Amino acid sequence: METTKKSAGPIIASVGVDFVENFWEKSWTYIKTVVDVVHEPVLVLDKDLHVFSANEPFYQMFQVDQKNTEGRLVYELGDGQWNIPALRKLLEDILPKNTFFKGFEVVHNFPSIGRKVMILNARQIHFKESKSFQPIILLAIEDVSEMMAVAEKLSGHVNKFEGQFAEQTERMTLHIERLEKEINELKNRSL
Repeated sequence: METTKKSAGPIIASVGVDFVENFWEKSWTYIKTVVDVVHEPVLVLDKDLHVFSANEPFYQMFQVDQKNTEGRLVYELGDGQWNIPALRKLLEDILPKNTFFKGFEVVHNFPSIGRKVMILNARQIHFKESKSFQPIILLAIEDVSEMMAVAEKLSGHVNKFEGQFAEQTERMTLHIERLEKEINELKNRSL
């Protein structure tokens, strides 16, 4: 196995730059096609966390266009709305520490689209054996705003019903206590 790793470098070097560029172009086409098919909004970030590409669901969800997105630092998107310290830490650790993250929740009020609750997942794509291919990060964004609104509404209903139930239980308990008292008084009179 070690000999394979050592021999891969000279093989890539011997096939030439054209092959590597062609391979990168085909790889990028493949990655871009997969990202474009995904229903969730997805950002493709370069090694410096600039937006390399975004898919159509991203543009639709955030009501932005390609020229105001691609090439910009992710933290500058939407007038700095993505400049969240915890997200910054997670993203900046992905490449140097070979990490990823799933299920990072972001709640934000966007001026044009309102309040959004989003779950973020990110992972790197990198060919470790090759210096020719720069690493990229895929950042997927799941909008769970509607689901959270429904959950909050259900929680409100549950709290309301629990309150009503507790109130009715208290009234019934008082009524039972009053009836027990009356029954005891009737028993004492009849004796």
